[in-house]
Amino acid sequence: MSALKDKLTDGVYGLGWSTVKKLPEPVATGLGRRIADFTWKRRGKSVLRLESNLARVVPDATPERLAELSKAGMRSYMRYWMESFRLPTWSKERVENDVDIKGAHHLLEGVASGRGVIIALPHLANWDLAGVWVTRALGVPFTTVAERLKPETLYDRFVAYRESLGMEVLPHTGGSAFGTLARRLRAGGLVCLVADRDLSASGVEVTFFGDTARMPAGPAILAQQTGALLLPVTLWYDDTAVMRGQIHPPVDVPESGTRTERTAATTQALADVFAAGIADHPEDWHMLQRLWLADLEERPEAPRSPDREGERTA
Repeated sequence: MSALKDKLTDGVYGLGWSTVKKLPEPVATGLGRRIADFTWKRRGKSVLRLESNLARVVPDATPERLAELSKAGMRSYMRYWMESFRLPTWSKERVENDVDIKGAHHLLEGVASGRGVIIALPHLANWDLAGVWVTRALGVPFTTVAERLKPETLYDRFVAYRESLGMEVLPHTGGSAFGTLARRLRAGGLVCLVADRDLSASGVEVTFFGDTARMPAGPAILAQQTGALLLPVTLWYDDTAVMRGQIHPPVDVPESGTRTERTAATTQALADVFAAGIADHPEDWHMLQRLWLADLEERPEAPRSPDREGERTA
């Protein structure tokens, strides 16, 4: 049964990449919205979890408001997928026209200095599209990490897809990616990491929307060990076809304290920037899984699914 499910999962994603990009854009957009609305109306576990997460982000929201946010959230989530399936066909001009990210000077000046730059961002809007903007519009290559998915063929699809967009993708296996990331940074390169969820024992506990969650230690430790600039990035959609974003000023790594203390302080600073961006655009935060420790204690975490949890830091 598991083998059949894996085969079906891989087939669905393969169909998306091979078929959706061939559809006229209005058709693809409409299809994504219909799938989102159908999924939202079914009130499955992912939708209910999204609403539960949003209730922490918008604590004064009424049930009606939470329902509106979760519906908009599912539409945003499906917009991510429809865009991602079509991204390999986007031209440089299309990327430049449909992505508007402020604060690019933080990134460009950091790369020009030869110091190395780490971009850390939450699951807001479309991080793949932001990556394409970096490689195509800014002309800056970068390295990222992807956790292995099941089936293996699906993981291979994700790697091939992201490599086709100009990214170097490292597998997250036993921490072996960390050394390569550090070498890229010491050589003055750019590393991009999705960094708002880590359920491993090495995750750093942070205060996030008033409660405790775990986030990856990787960005903070890499910044400490390599001296690279650590830049938080937040993204969002508006009512147009354009994705917006902000590259925030660098997070300062404390100069005193133990490595653990410095890592905790730096990760908390990242979490604070993420929280502000998510609070401004809660409908674009694609967190359909358990995040806060209080929620994780309710039951053991299910095996990782092939959604946007394919990205994780070292």
